[in-house]
Amino acid sequence: MAIYHPQLLFAATPAGVTLGPLDLIPDGKALNFVLQMKAGRFHGFVVRRGDAVHGYVDRCPHAGVPLTATLDDYLTPSGELIACNWHGALFTIDSGLCVGGPCGGQRLTPWPVAVVDGTIITAAA
Repeated sequence: MAIYHPQLLFAATPAGVTLGPLDLIPDGKALNFVLQMKAGRFHGFVVRRGDAVHGYVDRCPHAGVPLTATLDDYLTPSGELIACNWHGALFTIDSGLCVGGPCGGQRLTPWPVAVVDGTIITAAA
């Protein structure tokens, strides 16, 4: 499990960082990414839906902890929502809006990502 320290958590990464080919993430699944930056580590995850990707900072808005203790286990069993395994909060994949659990109305922090020529890259905010 990752340990979060305020100085090691960033909500932004430089645009244009290559994360990998789109097929690195199976359709309907999510994958964790940790990027080493000059000031520390960034922890985020990307959810794939067909040719689209949605990225978020790996932090629950309710408690400030990572969403899961099990690597890449970000989605509900149906794959329809993002779930915080600690507190049961549920978030929409397309907007990160909390639709169930203790953080109703809050949102996950978006991490801008895009697919360019079949490759997932970080994008400008």
